[in-house]
Amino acid sequence: MLHSDLVFLRPLEADDLDFLYALENDPAVWSVSDTLAPVSRYTLRQYLDSAATDFHEVRQLRLVLCATATGAAVGTVDIFGFEPLHQRAGVGIVVLASQRRQGYAQAALQLVQPYARQVLRLHQLHCTISADNTASLQLFMAAGFGAVGTRRQWLRRADGWQDAVEMQLLL
Repeated sequence: MLHSDLVFLRPLEADDLDFLYALENDPAVWSVSDTLAPVSRYTLRQYLDSAATDFHEVRQLRLVLCATATGAAVGTVDIFGFEPLHQRAGVGIVVLASQRRQGYAQAALQLVQPYARQVLRLHQLHCTISADNTASLQLFMAAGFGAVGTRRQWLRRADGWQDAVEMQLLL
């Protein structure tokens, strides 16, 4: 179910430490990930040790996005903020800078939607995207998400405040 000709999604594994370290410590993605400082290998190792905890208990799931052709990790998909009563969760995707614009994120969103509906039993997914992140806005719109509002000066960045577009997909 989590596999296509272009990508597959898999759970985190212990040997993902170096990949996560590179991804989490890329300052270019900090503004879209609420990260303010580098993350240590120790912290990431602890995170990996607890990553297999049940989705319903920790209310989040991180999957590694891999290229089918090579098996190489190219990004992550996060399902987070799970609300059991309302059957909804947030979704976010990060792809390594060197692997962007190859269709990986779009293919991953196509895999995540039926998984969220059929396996996680979610009714909806939502995301928050910086208003100037045109690529992400286009990605999520192409995947069927619709803009439901704009939060003014919602995201703080080094150069000031940025509006955020809230998007939603009913599954």
